Amino acid sequence: MRDDLLIGLALVFIPFSLTSIGGGGAIIAGVQNETVNVHGWISASDFIHFFAVSRAAPGPGMMLATVIGWKVAGWLGALVASLALFVPSSLLCYTVFRLTNTHRQKKWHRAMREGLAPVGVGLIIAGVISLFRVADGGMPAVVIASLAGAILYWIPKFPVLILLILGGLGAAAASAAPNLLGF
Repeated sequence: MRDDLLIGLALVFIPFSLTSIGGGGAIIAGVQNETVNVHGWISASDFIHFFAVSRAAPGPGMMLATVIGWKVAGWLGALVASLALFVPSSLLCYTVFRLTNTHRQKKWHRAMREGLAPVGVGLIIAGVISLFRVADGGMPAVVIASLAGAILYWIPKFPVLILLILGGLGAAAASAAPNLLGF
């Protein structure tokens, strides 16, 4: 049984590793679907909590795979999920860099780089939408996230800690007085 879980973790995270164009945020929607809906390894609530913990913990932002692996199959599951997510993409990036670095000035190389950028952005947006759906924060979450995005767009050096505090206060106010705010 445990071997089946370890193989399952590898089979879920290796493809995500190889398709994580745009970084770890680009695969959040897929990871959520596979681990919650397809395999049922964790609940939607667990996914949100694990996502928050993985983002708060030091290290790569996609430590989410490690936390999911640990929940599914203990420490060995954490190791398998982490290696399955980080090793294939690292090897792919290294190989592509080695093969294409001498062609950096050619048009096809620039077209490839610029063509993949919108794909990464689209995948990240899909991940954000997935998190909104699972978290079920409603309109207050959309307003808070939109305001935070607008502040960071117009004032890129705005202190993130202050932004988090303001978002937390806004969420607390929205949950304490839903009728007052009209949400």
